[in-house]
Amino acid sequence: MTGYLKQSSIFLQLVTFIGFFFGFFTLYLTGLAAITPSLTGQSLEAIQNGTFTDPNLVGYLKITQFLYTIVAFFVPAALFAYLWQPYPVSYLGLKPAPSALQIILALLAMYGCLPLANQLGEWNQTWPISQAARDAEAMAEKLLTVMLKMPTLKDLIINLLLVAIIPAMAEEFFFRGILQRLLIKSTRNIWVGVFITAVLFSAIHGEMTGFMPRLILGFALGAIYVVSGNLWLSIFAHVLNNGLQVVMLYLFQHGMVKDDPMKDTHIEWYYVALSIPVTIGLFWALSKKSAPMAMIDPVEKDKEDDDINHIGTDENL
Repeated sequence: MTGYLKQSSIFLQLVTFIGFFFGFFTLYLTGLAAITPSLTGQSLEAIQNGTFTDPNLVGYLKITQFLYTIVAFFVPAALFAYLWQPYPVSYLGLKPAPSALQIILALLAMYGCLPLANQLGEWNQTWPISQAARDAEAMAEKLLTVMLKMPTLKDLIINLLLVAIIPAMAEEFFFRGILQRLLIKSTRNIWVGVFITAVLFSAIHGEMTGFMPRLILGFALGAIYVVSGNLWLSIFAHVLNNGLQVVMLYLFQHGMVKDDPMKDTHIEWYYVALSIPVTIGLFWALSKKSAPMAMIDPVEKDKEDDDINHIGTDENL
């Protein structure tokens, strides 16, 4: 195992991973700023502040969003997992495949968190957020609305791929597969690590008016990974959350549902109160049907004890 990141201190691992993120994020921004004028005839800022009447520009924006997801999240996570040790797939928690019952429990647990996320979202709207931040979020919402116009079934499929599936996989690799595990090992407390990861997950999306809902959903995704030890379940739950919004928006645009999913819908407090114990029960059931990986390494006394303690254990963790 010599030469792999596993042999480095947890601090060095964390710094390396964060460095990967900022490095690839800077590379993405630099490349995007360089090629956008030659491909579109406009600067990236001009496109983002425009009216989005040109369908070619909308398609270009979808491509840039796809590249952002891949370069900023997937590549750093995949590179770190590859350098960590010879078994990156097992390290990420992608083996074995989850059972049908585990998938159902994880999806139901994720769905059960939505009422609480909605309730906290209403409170979040009352926060003293600056007008400049609200204006920036309004522009981002306008951009998202244009990107999610779906006149045909083909557009629905494309948006499910670009907005639900690919981001869910890339962000789960990054946040739960790598960052959460590193923070758990750094703090030596599972739920502190899950919470810090959820805070960072919400903050990096840059929407203060939606900070609390995304925090709750991020914590739920982290909890799914912790109690099951299987990253596929977090990915499926993430796809459910993103995909449900895309599908409901498609149905709204075609007059099949009356409520606009882009706008918050009030949920009575008693539904929220009921959903909390039900959701906790679902997480408990998922834990009973799973064999979670050890998220915190045992304290090593000396080399001899270390060799003895690792006999029969899974070195992929």
